[in-house]
Amino acid sequence: MVTSVYLSLGSNLGDRAKNLRRAVEALSALPDTRVAAQSSIHETAPWGVTEQPSFLNLAAEIETAFGPLELLNAVKAVEVRLGRTPGPHWGPRVVDIDLVLWQDLVMETEALTLPHPRFRERAFVLLPLREIAPDVVDPVTGRTVAELAAAL
Repeated sequence: MVTSVYLSLGSNLGDRAKNLRRAVEALSALPDTRVAAQSSIHETAPWGVTEQPSFLNLAAEIETAFGPLELLNAVKAVEVRLGRTPGPHWGPRVVDIDLVLWQDLVMETEALTLPHPRFRERAFVLLPLREIAPDVVDPVTGRTVAELAAAL
């Protein structure tokens, strides 16, 4: 079964735009996965730890046969393959890929929480996501992505 999943991608080290392009290419190369939509690139201020370079961010919709934890593991492997190394929480990174929304799935495990627990307060997630999925509903609040973005 193929599922639509919405991701947030960001980069603030090196050639940020190239890092994002490479990440989208790597996602589309995953087995039984295709990138169905991609937003434009947005330049945003860092969130959490503000003393670091600004980010380039985009949102992507993928269609995949992976389950949630399988996709999380695949995405983390893509990050490492593209040069992400361990660092401070919310610190600078070559690439960051977060699972944001997985249709109407609500889950919380030690490894993964869906929807992403902080996406509703992050313009760098919601503004790109609104470009490709304005009518997608957050299963926790019942509000659309466009409504969540307008409330920021």
